Amino acid sequence: MAINEYVQGEVNKVITNSAFEFPLNHAMVSAWIIANFKGENLKVFDLRKTSALCDYSILATAQNVTQARAMVDEISTNLKTNGAAIVSYEGYESADWILLDTGDIIVHIFNGPARDIYDLDMILAKNPQVKIPEDFYFGKPTTASNEKADLKGYF
Repeated sequence: MAINEYVQGEVNKVITNSAFEFPLNHAMVSAWIIANFKGENLKVFDLRKTSALCDYSILATAQNVTQARAMVDEISTNLKTNGAAIVSYEGYESADWILLDTGDIIVHIFNGPARDIYDLDMILAKNPQVKIPEDFYFGKPTTASNEKADLKGYF
C-alpha cells in the first residue's frame, strides 16, 4: 500500500504528541485513521488495569467492507512504520468483524450487524474510555442551531 503523505504527517503529529505515551499513541493513531476514514461509533477503551491481553481496545463500525479493509490497511501500514509488530489479523476476508492485534492494542472494525451481535461495547463498558479529540474527526459535527443559521436567508 502506498503511503499517503497527508495521513503520514498527521500520524506523525499524534505519535510524537507528548500527551500520548506509548502504547496510547498507537491507539490514538488508530483512532485518528478510523475517524478520518469516517468510521462510526468510535470508542477507545483503556484496559491496562483489567486485561493481560492488551492495553487499549478500539471499537468502530464501517459502513461497508471496502471501508473496513481500508481502515485496517491504513492502520497496519502506519503502525508498522512506527515500530509496531502486527501479531495477527482476523476476519479480513469476510470483513464482518476485522480484528487487528499489535499486542499492545487491539482494533475491532465491525461491518453490518456484527457489532450488535457480539456486543463488545457492553463487555468493555466497565473500563474507562479514552477521550478522542474533536480535531481527529474528518469534519466538525454540526448542531441543529448551526444548520438553521446557515440556512437563514437562503429560502
